[in-house]
Amino acid sequence: MISVLHRIGAALLLAAAFSPLHAQPVNPTPVEHVVLVVWDGMRPDFVSPQYCPTLYSLATNGVFFRSHHPAYVSSTEVNGAALATGANPGHNGILANTEYDPDFSFLSSYATEGTDAVRRGDVMTGGHYIQTPTVAEILHEAGIPTIISGSKPVAQFHDRSRVRTTPVQKQSVTLYEGKTIPRGLADKLKKVNDDKAFPPTITQPNTAQDNWTTRALTKELWKGGIPKYTLLWLSDPDKSQHETGVGSPTSLEGIESSDKNLAEVVKTLKEKGVWEKTDLMVVSDHGFSTISRTPDVTAILKKAGFQAFTKLEDPEKGDVMVVGLGGTALLYVVQHDETVTRGLIDFLQTTPFAGAMFSRIPVEGTFPLEAVGYAQTNNAPDIILSLRWSSETNGYGAPGLITTVGGTAGKGSHASLSRFDMNNTLVGHGPDFKHGVVSHVPSGNVDVGPTILWLLGMEPPKSMDGRVLHEALSRSTTPPPVAEVKTLEATRDVGLFRWEQYLKVSSVGGTRYFDEANGTAVPK
Repeated sequence: MISVLHRIGAALLLAAAFSPLHAQPVNPTPVEHVVLVVWDGMRPDFVSPQYCPTLYSLATNGVFFRSHHPAYVSSTEVNGAALATGANPGHNGILANTEYDPDFSFLSSYATEGTDAVRRGDVMTGGHYIQTPTVAEILHEAGIPTIISGSKPVAQFHDRSRVRTTPVQKQSVTLYEGKTIPRGLADKLKKVNDDKAFPPTITQPNTAQDNWTTRALTKELWKGGIPKYTLLWLSDPDKSQHETGVGSPTSLEGIESSDKNLAEVVKTLKEKGVWEKTDLMVVSDHGFSTISRTPDVTAILKKAGFQAFTKLEDPEKGDVMVVGLGGTALLYVVQHDETVTRGLIDFLQTTPFAGAMFSRIPVEGTFPLEAVGYAQTNNAPDIILSLRWSSETNGYGAPGLITTVGGTAGKGSHASLSRFDMNNTLVGHGPDFKHGVVSHVPSGNVDVGPTILWLLGMEPPKSMDGRVLHEALSRSTTPPPVAEVKTLEATRDVGLFRWEQYLKVSSVGGTRYFDEANGTAVPK
């Protein structure tokens, strides 16, 4: 989360964020409905007729975005906010699944998707926990109600306000992890789920929770009609891949489960007579990898002489807060002690687990925080460490192994700058999308929001960093844009080693996408 003081100052400028961009004209014939379905953690190389025939059919009869990217950090909350706002983490303020902000939580890190964090953050910032407007909020301003539904808490990022005063807000519903905004819908949602409440236990695959959420949407929330915009966030195959690894039988069952729920969405749209008037987009929040090793970064730093902690008791200058995110670690140095920061980088550049590093201060052999989209806010980490990865395969033949903070070797994780974490799924199908196209033009989750607004006849506001995906739209008469690809490199001699790291970036029309980054310490 961007620091509280920074958010309050930025909130004064938020009204300007609603002013539109003027680079492209709006859709002259807006579509009646847009439905966005999120398959959490779905890799594009697993889109197949065997495990997900419904998604495969949409991809082959619509547009399959083969070079699609999550925002970094490649994790759920970061990309939940990116999908909701069309803005990068350094702009919308959600920097990670777990963050440390001394203005918000002085001694420990906190989960950014937690209801307590969301509500306290909005209270402390005057309603700007997420610093830029969401698609749902923009539509509400235009008098258009929405339905947001998800099996995971992150769904509330899209429409989180508990204050429902306008008619449009009162018509709009947010369902997340069985809870609703506004309250009072529980009995109706239970009734269409065989009088059962939202299942309290996560399973692998997480079929019960996802089925419950899908039925709540299709049988109750859509009962009175399909709104202009709907979101459905399914938890699989993420839940299954975390526990059993990418490509495992259980993870494939998770893919099949999400496909059945997608089929239920398609069936309902057809039954209600709106299928031909609906643009359906299926996206994942991030890619996925298999864990190869799990170094205890905090313990390793302590052994090297640093005052490293995962929870602070009486913080002093130079203490290091380690926040593990799976394939990335955020290192916060109390009072931004530059000597300690440089010492950490000196040490990490000799380790076998470090991948690419990004530093608040200029240090040889690193990239600046801005290179990966982090703003230089007071509470930004001093070091971002994307852990090392490889293209090797796991026991199921799935490529992509990563080092993680925590976890278990053989299970699944993400959040690194591995090319397997940074390549996720996007499919577009409907009257506004081309037919039978595989697009290799780089795209990203930040583009989904602007594209949805354009499809609905609205101009994306200036707050959005993404672009409208015109190359995939049936109205487009211009050739697909050509991406500019750059590889940044940083090297440094460290004792007996030479540190080498790179960051590969693709750009389309000024929108940046991070393809991959890695690093290694090579003996001289």
